[in-house]
Amino acid sequence: MKTGEKAIAATPAFDMDAINALPRFDAADHLDSDEEITAYLNVYLDEEDVAMFVRGLSTVARARAKTSIAPGVGDNCDALYNTLCEDSAPRLATVMQVMKSLGLRLVVEPSGTSSDPAMSSETPDSPS
Repeated sequence: MKTGEKAIAATPAFDMDAINALPRFDAADHLDSDEEITAYLNVYLDEEDVAMFVRGLSTVARARAKTSIAPGVGDNCDALYNTLCEDSAPRLATVMQVMKSLGLRLVVEPSGTSSDPAMSSETPDSPS
């Protein structure tokens, strides 16, 4: 038997029942304020990945349904989940409609502002 084979053979088998019994992390359980939701979605927007942002919006929809922060969201949960399911590619109008129903809005600002994480800490030289 080779050394690598001995190491594998000596490793105890995983107890899949114990692993499956561990609690699953769900970010929706921790998004219980407007500030947290805003920060959470802004991280997704910074990634510049539309599918990732839609997944984040879906998580926010679940969070809003759990905490009832947005009135009426619980009534429309199934429609929201279907609109934001992983295989969907919603149009901007749909995303805006979902955000409005969640009590959110999308804000556009010029890049290079102080809130832009891509902006360097260096200041441009002033004209001479």
